[in-house]
Amino acid sequence: MIGDPVRLKTAALLVLLGLLTMLAGIGQLTFWAPSETVTASVPSDTKAAPLTVIDQKLIALHDGPVKIKIQGEGNFVVATGRPDDVDAWVGKTAHNTLTGVSADQKSLEVSSADGEATAPSPAGSDLWVSTEDASGDLDYTWNPPADGEWSLLVAGDGTKPAPSSISMTFPNNATTPWAVPLIVLGIIIILAGAALPFIAKALSNRRTDDDDKPRDGGETTTLPVQSTTVQSPTVESPKGDDGRRRGAGTEGPTLRVTAVAAALAAVLVGGTAVAAQATTTPEATSTPTAAEGGTPVMLESQLQRILEQVASTVDAADAAKDAAKLAPRVDKMELQIRTQNYKIRSTVSAYEPRMPVRATKLQSSVISTKRDWPRTVFALTQGEGNVVPQVLTLVQTSPRENYKLWGSAPLQPGTNFPSFPVPRKGTEPVPASDSTGLAYSGNQALEILSEMLTNPESPNRSKLADGQASPYIAGALAYQADTVKNGTSANFKFTHTPVTNQTVVLRTADGGAVVVGRLDFAFEGTPKAAGDKLLLEDDSAVFAGGKETTTGMVLNFAESVAVYIPPAGSADPMKLVAATRGLVGASFK
Repeated sequence: MIGDPVRLKTAALLVLLGLLTMLAGIGQLTFWAPSETVTASVPSDTKAAPLTVIDQKLIALHDGPVKIKIQGEGNFVVATGRPDDVDAWVGKTAHNTLTGVSADQKSLEVSSADGEATAPSPAGSDLWVSTEDASGDLDYTWNPPADGEWSLLVAGDGTKPAPSSISMTFPNNATTPWAVPLIVLGIIIILAGAALPFIAKALSNRRTDDDDKPRDGGETTTLPVQSTTVQSPTVESPKGDDGRRRGAGTEGPTLRVTAVAAALAAVLVGGTAVAAQATTTPEATSTPTAAEGGTPVMLESQLQRILEQVASTVDAADAAKDAAKLAPRVDKMELQIRTQNYKIRSTVSAYEPRMPVRATKLQSSVISTKRDWPRTVFALTQGEGNVVPQVLTLVQTSPRENYKLWGSAPLQPGTNFPSFPVPRKGTEPVPASDSTGLAYSGNQALEILSEMLTNPESPNRSKLADGQASPYIAGALAYQADTVKNGTSANFKFTHTPVTNQTVVLRTADGGAVVVGRLDFAFEGTPKAAGDKLLLEDDSAVFAGGKETTTGMVLNFAESVAVYIPPAGSADPMKLVAATRGLVGASFK
């Protein structure tokens, strides 16, 4: 009976060990579990700067939402933009960049760059996908607005230091890989301890039964004892032998059961640990950055916001006939045409105003992937006052300037706007002089159009669809022909000349392209004989300063045009997509 107490003590110890092991595993999931989040702050001795950048690598350091707490004096803004856009806007201004988290996860790592002491306020910049305005403090939860990489810019008005009290709270990536294995191991040890007495007893009884059976299966014969003087060897009693065998039988099963349990636990722990490691270690992923190209210069939501601001600016200026109101959002040809239109209408009340600019309905958006400056986008809109859709050309000349409307042209009747790649993928720009993959370069297309507008018998007329039957081309040629017919006492000359520094080309979905640009249309008249007079219309007289001349006159128009260029190898001709003109000047010779 010596084996029973040993078995019971061993079982009790195993059960106790299992309970402690399981408790340790449960503790790692509960009262010993690491915090769900970690918070790191900008060190208090960080040098003040007018701008603070939160680097995209820091934002993406942990999976899950990132909470940002910012405290500062007065008003400040948090702007979201592509990393290259943020860097371009910051430029040479002194700034701090939050780049990472310290090893103890309590401090944010900061790199400082010296530079200019002030910058414009970033509020209202077209570069930003979104902005958060705050006064005093802001609790901000970061959510990426779209795929790809993003950075944040924190600033006041650009002249004062940016808020320096910034903390970021991340999901804690710390794991407890031993929690589940310890719980499993504890359960196994408890079960082994509980089962040990029964298993050992069963094995002992089996050994006893085996010892009571004859070894060879035959009868036992007792030999007679012979009387001799030779001493017989000492033989141990059956009881002693049986006792030794039972003792061995008792200890053997116990050791074997314990060894099996330990081996099984080791296998489970090893397998679980490997699985835990595999699921908690993030795999390295590769995300294409905006700077690598192929990323649109803006989201469609940005374009819609910009269009609304442009339309609102133009509406206010048109209503007041005040060109100064156009300056924030209108430039180049569109600024010139509308400015001169206001001058004419201030004197000639019956003169037709320019077509209004509308942000809606946005029928098509063409967003370039050219990430250096200047940047260009097209928009096709049709709203109140637009008899037909209009093609709007918006250009941003530098990071700190907003997009401005360079040109607007109504779509030609019966013409469909070409198909472009979806806005989220963007459209590849093409240099105006490059004809790679195209039937003609952008410059060549405008040259052919200008020839056709100047000479009705142009040898290149077959290269442009419909030729003189195009509504705009037909109208321009008819105007010129009627002028010559009715002006019997004067000689006339008409020229249409491309302005190459305002030409933009973007590829279409079929491999072709649309070129948008400006032509300068000059209309010269000279009297045939001394004493002959030329009479100007009321609109031209506003610029010339009079209605009659005996020396000659020049009328100047700006033409906004858009031409579709088919891909190389196509048998299709080019097509005039949109066109309009506006009087911008008149003078006497």
